[in-house]
Amino acid sequence: MADIKREIERKYESDDAGLPDLTGAAGVATVADQGVVHLDATYYDTADERLAASGITLRRRTGGSDAGWHLKLPVAPGEREEIHAPLSDTVPDELAALVRSRVRGAALRPLVRLRTDRDLRHLLDREDRLLAEAAVDTVRAERLGGGAGEARWTEIEVELAGGGDPALLDKVERKLRKAGVRPAAASSKLARALAETAPERTRPSAPAGDPANAGDHVLAYLRRQRDAIVDLDPAVRRDAADSVHSMRVATRRLRSTLQSFRSVLDRSVTDPIGAELKWLAGVLGADRDREVLAGRLTAALDEVPDDLVHGPPAARLRQWSGAEHGSARARLLAVLDSHRYLALLDRLDALLTDPPLREAAAKKPGKVLTEAVRKDFHKVSALMARALETEPGTARDVALHEARKKAKRTRYAAEAAGPALGKPAKSLVKTMKSLQQQLGEHQDSVMARATLRELSAVAHAAGEDTFTYGLLHEREQRRAADVEAGLPAFWDGVKDAATVL
Repeated sequence: MADIKREIERKYESDDAGLPDLTGAAGVATVADQGVVHLDATYYDTADERLAASGITLRRRTGGSDAGWHLKLPVAPGEREEIHAPLSDTVPDELAALVRSRVRGAALRPLVRLRTDRDLRHLLDREDRLLAEAAVDTVRAERLGGGAGEARWTEIEVELAGGGDPALLDKVERKLRKAGVRPAAASSKLARALAETAPERTRPSAPAGDPANAGDHVLAYLRRQRDAIVDLDPAVRRDAADSVHSMRVATRRLRSTLQSFRSVLDRSVTDPIGAELKWLAGVLGADRDREVLAGRLTAALDEVPDDLVHGPPAARLRQWSGAEHGSARARLLAVLDSHRYLALLDRLDALLTDPPLREAAAKKPGKVLTEAVRKDFHKVSALMARALETEPGTARDVALHEARKKAKRTRYAAEAAGPALGKPAKSLVKTMKSLQQQLGEHQDSVMARATLRELSAVAHAAGEDTFTYGLLHEREQRRAADVEAGLPAFWDGVKDAATVL
Protein backbone atom coordinates (compact mmCIF):
# COMPACT_ATOMS: atom_id res chain seq x y z
CA MET A 1 0.00 0.00 0.00
CA ALA A 2 1.37 3.43 -0.97
CA ASP A 3 2.04 6.16 1.59
CA ILE A 4 1.04 9.74 0.81
CA LYS A 5 2.47 12.99 2.11
CA ARG A 6 2.36 16.65 1.12
CA GLU A 7 5.76 17.99 0.02
CA ILE A 8 6.32 21.73 0.33
CA GLU A 9 9.81 22.75 -0.69
CA ARG A 10 11.83 25.44 -2.45
CA LYS A 11 15.01 25.15 -4.47
CA TYR A 12 17.81 27.67 -4.81
CA GLU A 13 21.07 28.15 -6.61
CA SER A 14 24.14 30.09 -5.60
CA ASP A 15 27.63 30.81 -6.84
CA ASP A 16 28.81 29.71 -3.38
CA ALA A 17 28.25 25.98 -2.76
CA GLY A 18 27.75 26.41 0.98
CA LEU A 19 24.58 26.85 3.02
CA PRO A 20 24.30 30.26 4.73
CA ASP A 21 23.75 30.28 8.48
CA LEU A 22 19.97 30.08 9.00
CA THR A 23 20.02 30.40 12.79
CA GLY A 24 17.48 32.99 13.89
CA ALA A 25 15.36 32.78 10.73
CA ALA A 26 11.70 31.94 11.38
CA GLY A 27 12.31 30.68 14.88
CA VAL A 28 15.25 28.46 13.93
CA ALA A 29 17.29 28.03 17.12
CA THR A 30 19.64 25.29 15.95
CA VAL A 31 20.93 24.00 12.64
CA ALA A 32 21.84 20.35 13.23
CA ASP A 33 24.24 18.66 10.83
CA GLN A 34 22.88 15.26 9.67
CA GLY A 35 25.87 14.31 7.54
CA VAL A 36 26.03 13.46 3.85
CA VAL A 37 23.54 11.05 2.25
CA HIS A 38 24.18 9.43 -1.13
CA LEU A 39 21.02 9.14 -3.25
CA ASP A 40 20.65 7.28 -6.55
CA ALA A 41 17.40 7.88 -8.43
CA THR A 42 16.22 6.69 -11.83
CA TYR A 43 13.34 8.69 -13.28
CA TYR A 44 10.77 7.00 -15.50
CA ASP A 45 8.70 8.57 -18.26
CA THR A 46 7.41 7.91 -21.75
CA ALA A 47 9.71 8.41 -24.72
CA ASP A 48 8.03 11.76 -25.44
CA GLU A 49 8.24 12.83 -21.76
CA ARG A 50 4.52 13.13 -21.06
CA LEU A 51 4.94 13.07 -17.28
CA ALA A 52 7.64 15.73 -17.27
CA ALA A 53 5.49 17.96 -19.48
CA SER A 54 2.83 17.84 -16.76
CA GLY A 55 5.23 18.50 -13.88
CA ILE A 56 4.92 14.89 -12.66
CA THR A 57 7.90 12.84 -11.54
CA LEU A 58 8.10 9.07 -11.11
CA ARG A 59 11.34 7.70 -9.73
CA ARG A 60 12.97 4.65 -8.18
CA ARG A 61 15.43 5.79 -5.52
CA THR A 62 17.89 4.06 -3.27
CA GLY A 63 19.78 5.62 -0.38
CA GLY A 64 18.48 7.87 2.35
CA SER A 65 15.60 7.16 4.72
CA ASP A 66 12.87 6.78 2.12
CA ALA A 67 14.21 4.37 -0.48
CA GLY A 68 11.52 3.12 -2.84
CA TRP A 69 9.28 4.40 -5.61
CA HIS A 70 8.12 8.01 -5.44
CA LEU A 71 5.38 9.59 -7.53
CA LYS A 72 5.06 13.37 -7.21
CA LEU A 73 1.92 15.12 -8.43
CA PRO A 74 1.83 18.95 -8.60
CA VAL A 75 -0.64 20.70 -6.30
CA ALA A 76 0.55 24.33 -6.39
CA PRO A 77 3.82 26.16 -7.12
CA GLY A 78 6.43 24.65 -4.80
CA GLU A 79 3.93 22.13 -3.46
CA ARG A 80 3.48 18.52 -4.53
CA GLU A 81 1.75 15.42 -3.28
CA GLU A 82 4.28 12.65 -2.88
CA ILE A 83 3.13 9.03 -3.02
CA HIS A 84 5.56 6.33 -1.86
CA ALA A 85 5.57 2.64 -2.69
CA PRO A 86 8.06 -0.04 -1.57
CA LEU A 87 11.21 -0.70 -3.56
CA SER A 88 10.74 -3.16 -6.44
CA ASP A 89 12.30 -3.85 -9.82
CA THR A 90 9.34 -2.60 -11.89
CA VAL A 91 6.91 0.30 -11.61
CA PRO A 92 4.28 -0.64 -8.98
CA ASP A 93 0.82 -1.18 -10.46
CA GLU A 94 -0.79 1.32 -8.07
CA LEU A 95 1.56 4.11 -9.24
CA ALA A 96 1.23 3.14 -12.89
CA ALA A 97 -2.56 3.49 -12.55
CA LEU A 98 -2.20 7.02 -11.16
CA VAL A 99 -0.37 8.19 -14.31
CA ARG A 100 -2.46 6.21 -16.81
CA SER A 101 -4.44 9.25 -17.96
CA ARG A 102 -1.09 10.80 -19.01
CA VAL A 103 0.66 7.71 -20.30
CA ARG A 104 -2.27 5.94 -22.04
CA GLY A 105 -0.74 3.03 -23.94
CA ALA A 106 2.84 4.28 -23.97
CA ALA A 107 5.53 2.41 -22.05
CA LEU A 108 7.23 3.85 -18.99
CA ARG A 109 10.97 3.54 -19.32
CA PRO A 110 14.10 4.81 -17.53
CA LEU A 111 14.81 8.30 -18.79
CA VAL A 112 17.29 10.03 -16.48
CA ARG A 113 19.54 8.94 -13.64
CA LEU A 114 20.38 11.42 -10.89
CA ARG A 115 23.10 10.69 -8.34
CA THR A 116 23.04 13.18 -5.49
CA ASP A 117 25.38 13.79 -2.59
CA ARG A 118 23.11 15.45 -0.05
CA ASP A 119 24.66 17.47 2.80
CA LEU A 120 21.63 17.51 5.09
CA ARG A 121 20.78 19.88 7.98
CA HIS A 122 17.79 19.96 10.31
CA LEU A 123 16.35 23.34 11.24
CA LEU A 124 15.14 23.05 14.85
CA ASP A 125 13.27 25.35 17.19
CA ARG A 126 14.17 26.01 20.84
CA GLU A 127 12.53 22.73 21.90
CA ASP A 128 14.43 20.75 19.26
CA ARG A 129 11.32 20.26 17.14
CA LEU A 130 11.96 19.87 13.41
CA LEU A 131 10.82 22.92 11.43
CA ALA A 132 12.36 22.12 8.06
CA GLU A 133 15.18 20.30 6.33
CA ALA A 134 17.83 22.20 4.40
CA ALA A 135 20.27 20.47 2.09
CA VAL A 136 23.11 21.29 -0.25
CA ASP A 137 22.75 18.84 -3.14
CA THR A 138 25.60 18.07 -5.52
CA VAL A 139 23.90 16.48 -8.52
CA ARG A 140 25.18 14.40 -11.42
CA ALA A 141 22.57 13.85 -14.17
CA GLU A 142 22.83 11.25 -16.92
CA ARG A 143 20.40 10.86 -19.81
CA LEU A 144 19.47 7.17 -20.30
CA GLY A 145 17.86 5.22 -23.11
CA GLY A 146 20.63 5.74 -25.63
CA GLY A 147 21.24 9.39 -24.84
CA ALA A 148 24.71 10.64 -24.01
CA GLY A 149 23.91 13.91 -22.29
CA GLU A 150 25.31 14.63 -18.85
CA ALA A 151 25.10 17.58 -16.47
CA ARG A 152 26.40 18.59 -13.03
CA TRP A 153 25.29 21.30 -10.65
CA THR A 154 24.88 22.19 -6.97
CA GLU A 155 21.63 23.48 -5.48
CA ILE A 156 20.10 24.27 -2.11
CA GLU A 157 16.79 22.70 -1.13
CA VAL A 158 14.60 23.66 1.84
CA GLU A 159 11.65 21.40 2.66
CA LEU A 160 9.02 22.18 5.27
CA ALA A 161 8.49 19.57 7.98
CA GLY A 162 5.12 17.84 7.96
CA GLY A 163 2.34 20.03 9.33
CA GLY A 164 4.52 23.14 9.35
CA ASP A 165 3.49 26.66 8.40
CA PRO A 166 4.50 27.55 4.80
CA ALA A 167 5.19 31.10 6.00
CA LEU A 168 8.35 29.71 7.58
CA LEU A 169 9.77 29.15 4.09
CA ASP A 170 9.18 32.82 3.25
CA LYS A 171 11.24 33.90 6.25
CA VAL A 172 14.01 31.42 5.46
CA GLU A 173 14.05 32.64 1.88
CA ARG A 174 14.54 36.25 2.94
CA LYS A 175 17.65 35.23 4.83
CA LEU A 176 18.91 33.18 1.90
CA ARG A 177 18.42 36.09 -0.50
CA LYS A 178 20.38 38.41 1.79
CA ALA A 179 23.23 35.90 1.55
CA GLY A 180 23.15 36.05 -2.26
CA VAL A 181 21.19 32.86 -2.81
CA ARG A 182 18.57 33.06 -5.59
CA PRO A 183 15.54 30.87 -6.43
CA ALA A 184 16.34 28.09 -8.88
CA ALA A 185 15.28 28.62 -12.48
CA ALA A 186 14.14 25.00 -12.81
CA SER A 187 11.12 23.72 -10.90
CA SER A 188 12.81 20.41 -10.01
CA LYS A 189 16.02 18.45 -10.40
CA LEU A 190 14.39 16.41 -13.13
CA ALA A 191 13.31 19.50 -15.06
CA ARG A 192 16.83 20.85 -14.96
CA ALA A 193 18.33 17.49 -15.91
CA LEU A 194 16.01 17.11 -18.88
CA ALA A 195 16.72 20.65 -20.08
CA GLU A 196 20.51 20.35 -19.75
CA THR A 197 20.86 16.86 -21.20
CA ALA A 198 18.32 17.09 -24.01
CA PRO A 199 19.53 16.85 -27.61
CA GLU A 200 19.17 20.15 -29.44
CA ARG A 201 16.32 18.85 -31.58
CA THR A 202 14.16 18.11 -28.52
CA ARG A 203 14.51 21.49 -26.79
CA PRO A 204 11.06 22.92 -25.97
CA SER A 205 9.50 25.36 -28.41
CA ALA A 206 8.06 28.75 -27.56
CA PRO A 207 4.55 28.70 -26.07
CA ALA A 208 1.57 29.58 -28.23
CA GLY A 209 0.24 33.15 -28.21
CA ASP A 210 -3.00 34.46 -26.73
CA PRO A 211 -6.32 33.51 -28.38
CA ALA A 212 -7.04 35.75 -31.37
CA ASN A 213 -10.10 34.44 -33.19
CA ALA A 214 -13.30 32.59 -32.27
CA GLY A 215 -11.72 29.19 -32.79
CA ASP A 216 -8.81 30.03 -30.50
CA HIS A 217 -11.15 30.93 -27.65
CA VAL A 218 -13.29 27.82 -27.97
CA LEU A 219 -10.24 25.56 -28.19
CA ALA A 220 -8.63 27.24 -25.18
CA TYR A 221 -11.72 26.49 -23.07
CA LEU A 222 -11.91 22.92 -24.36
CA ARG A 223 -8.22 22.46 -23.57
CA ARG A 224 -8.73 23.61 -19.97
CA GLN A 225 -11.50 21.06 -19.48
CA ARG A 226 -9.51 18.25 -21.10
CA ASP A 227 -6.60 19.13 -18.81
CA ALA A 228 -8.93 19.12 -15.80
CA ILE A 229 -10.10 15.57 -16.56
CA VAL A 230 -6.55 14.32 -16.98
CA ASP A 231 -5.34 16.16 -13.87
CA LEU A 232 -8.23 14.86 -11.75
CA ASP A 233 -7.84 11.24 -12.82
CA PRO A 234 -5.33 10.32 -10.07
CA ALA A 235 -7.47 12.00 -7.41
CA VAL A 236 -10.58 10.12 -8.58
CA ARG A 237 -8.69 6.83 -8.43
CA ARG A 238 -7.71 7.62 -4.84
CA ASP A 239 -11.27 8.74 -3.97
CA ALA A 240 -10.11 12.22 -2.96
CA ALA A 241 -12.79 14.60 -1.71
CA ASP A 242 -14.88 16.26 -4.47
CA SER A 243 -12.70 14.77 -7.23
CA VAL A 244 -15.47 12.74 -8.88
CA HIS A 245 -17.81 15.74 -8.92
CA SER A 246 -15.10 18.01 -10.35
CA MET A 247 -14.27 15.54 -13.13
CA ARG A 248 -17.95 15.20 -13.94
CA VAL A 249 -18.29 18.99 -14.23
CA ALA A 250 -15.28 19.18 -16.57
CA THR A 251 -16.80 16.40 -18.69
CA ARG A 252 -20.12 18.24 -18.90
CA ARG A 253 -18.39 21.49 -19.77
CA LEU A 254 -16.60 19.79 -22.64
CA ARG A 255 -19.78 18.27 -24.01
CA SER A 256 -21.77 21.49 -23.65
CA THR A 257 -19.09 23.50 -25.43
CA LEU A 258 -19.03 21.10 -28.36
CA GLN A 259 -22.81 21.51 -28.62
CA SER A 260 -22.89 25.28 -28.19
CA PHE A 261 -20.20 26.15 -30.73
CA ARG A 262 -21.19 24.04 -33.70
CA SER A 263 -20.62 27.08 -35.89
CA VAL A 264 -16.93 26.85 -34.93
CA LEU A 265 -16.32 23.08 -34.88
CA ASP A 266 -17.63 20.50 -37.35
CA ARG A 267 -20.30 18.49 -35.53
CA SER A 268 -19.70 15.40 -37.69
CA VAL A 269 -16.45 15.09 -35.74
CA THR A 270 -17.56 16.45 -32.37
CA ASP A 271 -20.96 14.72 -31.98
CA PRO A 272 -19.44 11.22 -31.55
CA ILE A 273 -17.02 12.66 -28.98
CA GLY A 274 -19.95 14.32 -27.24
CA ALA A 275 -21.72 10.97 -27.01
CA GLU A 276 -18.68 9.46 -25.27
CA LEU A 277 -18.50 12.42 -22.89
CA LYS A 278 -22.15 11.84 -22.00
CA TRP A 279 -21.30 8.22 -21.22
CA LEU A 280 -18.38 9.24 -18.99
CA ALA A 281 -20.47 11.84 -17.14
CA GLY A 282 -23.09 9.17 -16.49
CA VAL A 283 -20.52 6.83 -14.97
CA LEU A 284 -19.11 9.63 -12.80
CA GLY A 285 -22.57 10.65 -11.65
CA ALA A 286 -23.89 7.22 -10.75
CA ASP A 287 -22.75 7.38 -7.14
CA ARG A 288 -22.58 11.16 -6.81
CA ASP A 289 -26.32 11.73 -7.35
CA ARG A 290 -27.21 9.15 -4.74
CA GLU A 291 -24.74 10.71 -2.29
CA VAL A 292 -26.20 14.21 -2.73
CA LEU A 293 -29.76 12.95 -2.41
CA ALA A 294 -28.91 10.95 0.70
CA GLY A 295 -27.42 14.08 2.27
CA ARG A 296 -30.58 16.04 1.54
CA LEU A 297 -32.89 13.40 2.99
CA THR A 298 -30.70 12.85 6.05
CA ALA A 299 -30.73 16.57 6.80
CA ALA A 300 -34.51 16.67 6.36
CA LEU A 301 -34.96 13.69 8.68
CA ASP A 302 -32.79 15.36 11.33
CA GLU A 303 -35.28 18.24 11.41
CA VAL A 304 -38.23 15.97 12.23
CA PRO A 305 -39.14 15.92 15.96
CA ASP A 306 -38.43 12.57 17.63
CA ASP A 307 -42.10 11.90 18.35
CA LEU A 308 -42.86 12.09 14.61
CA VAL A 309 -40.17 9.60 13.62
CA HIS A 310 -41.96 6.26 13.26
CA GLY A 311 -40.12 3.09 12.39
CA PRO A 312 -36.44 2.98 11.35
CA PRO A 313 -36.29 5.55 8.49
CA ALA A 314 -32.68 6.58 9.29
CA ALA A 315 -31.51 2.96 9.00
CA ARG A 316 -33.48 2.50 5.78
CA LEU A 317 -31.90 5.63 4.35
CA ARG A 318 -28.37 4.52 5.28
CA GLN A 319 -29.00 1.14 3.71
CA TRP A 320 -30.31 2.72 0.53
CA SER A 321 -27.39 5.16 0.36
CA GLY A 322 -24.72 2.54 0.88
CA ALA A 323 -26.24 -0.22 -1.23
CA GLU A 324 -24.65 0.87 -4.48
CA HIS A 325 -21.57 2.75 -3.29
CA GLY A 326 -19.12 -0.14 -3.33
CA SER A 327 -20.21 -1.50 -6.69
CA ALA A 328 -20.38 2.02 -8.21
CA ARG A 329 -16.82 2.67 -7.06
CA ALA A 330 -15.62 -0.60 -8.60
CA ARG A 331 -17.38 0.22 -11.88
CA LEU A 332 -15.79 3.66 -11.98
CA LEU A 333 -12.27 2.31 -11.45
CA ALA A 334 -12.87 -0.29 -14.16
CA VAL A 335 -13.95 2.47 -16.54
CA LEU A 336 -10.84 4.54 -15.81
CA ASP A 337 -8.72 1.55 -16.83
CA SER A 338 -10.86 0.73 -19.87
CA HIS A 339 -9.86 1.08 -23.49
CA ARG A 340 -13.00 3.16 -24.09
CA TYR A 341 -12.02 5.84 -21.57
CA LEU A 342 -8.40 6.03 -22.71
CA ALA A 343 -9.56 6.16 -26.32
CA LEU A 344 -11.80 9.12 -25.41
CA LEU A 345 -8.79 10.95 -23.97
CA ASP A 346 -6.89 10.23 -27.18
CA ARG A 347 -9.79 11.58 -29.25
CA LEU A 348 -9.85 14.76 -27.18
CA ASP A 349 -6.11 15.17 -27.75
CA ALA A 350 -6.59 14.69 -31.48
CA LEU A 351 -9.46 17.18 -31.53
CA LEU A 352 -7.26 19.83 -29.92
CA THR A 353 -4.20 19.01 -32.02
CA ASP A 354 -6.02 18.99 -35.36
CA PRO A 355 -9.38 20.70 -34.72
CA PRO A 356 -12.17 20.37 -37.33
CA LEU A 357 -12.60 24.12 -37.67
CA ARG A 358 -15.38 25.67 -39.71
CA GLU A 359 -15.28 29.00 -41.50
CA ALA A 360 -16.58 30.95 -38.50
CA ALA A 361 -13.59 29.83 -36.42
CA ALA A 362 -11.28 32.23 -38.23
CA LYS A 363 -13.51 35.24 -37.59
CA LYS A 364 -13.18 37.74 -34.76
CA PRO A 365 -14.60 36.27 -31.57
CA GLY A 366 -17.08 39.00 -30.61
CA LYS A 367 -19.88 38.29 -33.07
CA VAL A 368 -19.40 34.52 -33.41
CA LEU A 369 -19.30 33.77 -29.68
CA THR A 370 -22.09 36.22 -28.86
CA GLU A 371 -24.40 34.59 -31.39
CA ALA A 372 -23.71 31.13 -29.97
CA VAL A 373 -24.38 32.23 -26.39
CA ARG A 374 -27.56 34.08 -27.39
CA LYS A 375 -28.81 31.01 -29.23
CA ASP A 376 -28.40 28.93 -26.09
CA PHE A 377 -30.14 31.54 -23.96
CA HIS A 378 -33.09 31.69 -26.39
CA LYS A 379 -33.51 27.93 -25.90
CA VAL A 380 -33.61 28.47 -22.14
CA SER A 381 -36.22 31.19 -22.63
CA ALA A 382 -38.45 28.93 -24.72
CA LEU A 383 -38.22 26.11 -22.21
CA MET A 384 -38.95 28.39 -19.27
CA ALA A 385 -41.98 29.89 -21.03
CA ARG A 386 -43.31 26.41 -21.75
CA ALA A 387 -42.72 25.26 -18.17
CA LEU A 388 -44.43 28.27 -16.62
CA GLU A 389 -47.45 27.77 -18.90
CA THR A 390 -47.74 24.10 -17.89
CA GLU A 391 -49.94 23.05 -15.02
CA PRO A 392 -48.09 21.84 -11.89
CA GLY A 393 -47.33 18.15 -12.05
CA THR A 394 -45.06 15.71 -13.85
CA ALA A 395 -45.12 17.58 -17.16
CA ARG A 396 -43.97 20.80 -15.50
CA ASP A 397 -41.32 18.94 -13.52
CA VAL A 398 -39.87 17.57 -16.75
CA ALA A 399 -40.02 20.96 -18.47
CA LEU A 400 -38.23 22.71 -15.59
CA HIS A 401 -35.55 20.00 -15.57
CA GLU A 402 -34.96 20.54 -19.29
CA ALA A 403 -34.72 24.29 -18.71
CA ARG A 404 -32.16 23.65 -15.96
CA LYS A 405 -29.98 21.61 -18.30
CA LYS A 406 -30.09 24.32 -20.95
CA ALA A 407 -29.30 26.99 -18.34
CA LYS A 408 -26.22 25.01 -17.39
CA ARG A 409 -25.20 24.76 -21.06
CA THR A 410 -25.68 28.51 -21.51
CA ARG A 411 -23.56 29.14 -18.43
CA TYR A 412 -20.72 27.05 -19.82
CA ALA A 413 -20.96 28.76 -23.21
CA ALA A 414 -20.71 32.15 -21.51
CA GLU A 415 -17.70 30.88 -19.52
CA ALA A 416 -15.96 29.88 -22.76
CA ALA A 417 -16.74 33.27 -24.29
CA GLY A 418 -15.76 35.19 -21.15
CA PRO A 419 -12.13 36.02 -22.08
CA ALA A 420 -13.33 37.50 -25.39
CA LEU A 421 -16.60 39.17 -24.34
CA GLY A 422 -15.60 40.35 -20.88
CA LYS A 423 -18.07 41.67 -18.32
CA PRO A 424 -21.33 40.88 -20.20
CA ALA A 425 -20.39 37.21 -20.46
CA LYS A 426 -19.30 37.06 -16.82
CA SER A 427 -22.61 38.63 -15.81
CA LEU A 428 -24.52 36.01 -17.78
CA VAL A 429 -22.49 33.24 -16.13
CA LYS A 430 -23.60 34.53 -12.74
CA THR A 431 -27.21 34.87 -13.85
CA MET A 432 -27.37 31.38 -15.36
CA LYS A 433 -25.78 29.91 -12.26
CA SER A 434 -28.48 31.44 -10.08
CA LEU A 435 -31.20 30.06 -12.38
CA GLN A 436 -29.50 26.67 -12.44
CA GLN A 437 -29.43 26.60 -8.63
CA GLN A 438 -33.09 27.60 -8.35
CA LEU A 439 -34.19 24.94 -10.81
CA GLY A 440 -31.78 22.48 -9.22
CA GLU A 441 -33.52 22.91 -5.87
CA HIS A 442 -36.79 22.02 -7.60
CA GLN A 443 -35.32 18.97 -9.34
CA ASP A 444 -33.71 17.76 -6.12
CA SER A 445 -37.17 17.87 -4.53
CA VAL A 446 -38.61 15.85 -7.42
CA MET A 447 -35.92 13.19 -6.98
CA ALA A 448 -36.26 13.22 -3.18
CA ARG A 449 -39.99 12.55 -3.42
CA ALA A 450 -39.42 9.67 -5.82
CA THR A 451 -36.88 8.16 -3.42
CA LEU A 452 -39.21 8.60 -0.44
CA ARG A 453 -41.95 6.75 -2.30
CA GLU A 454 -39.48 3.97 -3.04
CA LEU A 455 -38.33 3.74 0.58
CA SER A 456 -41.89 3.88 1.84
CA ALA A 457 -42.87 0.95 -0.37
CA VAL A 458 -39.96 -1.11 0.93
CA ALA A 459 -40.80 -0.21 4.52
CA HIS A 460 -44.49 -1.04 4.00
CA ALA A 461 -43.60 -4.44 2.55
CA ALA A 462 -41.52 -5.08 5.68
CA GLY A 463 -44.48 -4.22 7.91
CA GLU A 464 -42.99 -0.93 9.15
CA ASP A 465 -44.82 2.32 9.91
CA THR A 466 -44.50 4.63 6.87
CA PHE A 467 -45.81 7.81 8.50
CA THR A 468 -42.43 9.59 8.52
CA TYR A 469 -41.85 8.99 4.82
CA GLY A 470 -45.19 10.62 4.09
CA LEU A 471 -44.30 13.57 6.31
CA LEU A 472 -40.99 14.10 4.52
CA HIS A 473 -42.72 13.72 1.15
CA GLU A 474 -45.21 16.43 2.04
CA ARG A 475 -42.41 18.78 3.16
CA GLU A 476 -40.52 18.20 -0.09
CA GLN A 477 -43.71 18.90 -2.03
CA ARG A 478 -44.06 22.22 -0.24
CA ARG A 479 -40.43 23.12 -0.99
CA ALA A 480 -41.04 22.49 -4.68
CA ALA A 481 -44.26 24.47 -4.61
CA ASP A 482 -42.45 27.42 -3.02
CA VAL A 483 -39.85 27.35 -5.79
CA GLU A 484 -42.55 27.22 -8.45
CA ALA A 485 -44.47 30.08 -6.85
CA GLY A 486 -41.43 32.33 -7.00
CA LEU A 487 -40.30 31.34 -10.49
CA PRO A 488 -42.27 33.91 -12.57
CA ALA A 489 -40.75 36.87 -10.73
CA PHE A 490 -37.35 35.19 -10.55
CA TRP A 491 -37.41 34.50 -14.29
CA ASP A 492 -38.32 38.12 -15.05
CA GLY A 493 -35.20 39.17 -13.17
CA VAL A 494 -33.08 36.66 -15.09
CA LYS A 495 -34.36 37.98 -18.43
CA ASP A 496 -33.58 41.56 -17.43
CA ALA A 497 -30.05 40.62 -16.36
CA ALA A 498 -29.45 38.60 -19.54
CA THR A 499 -30.07 41.57 -21.83
CA VAL A 500 -26.50 42.80 -21.17
CA LEU A 501 -25.20 40.34 -23.77
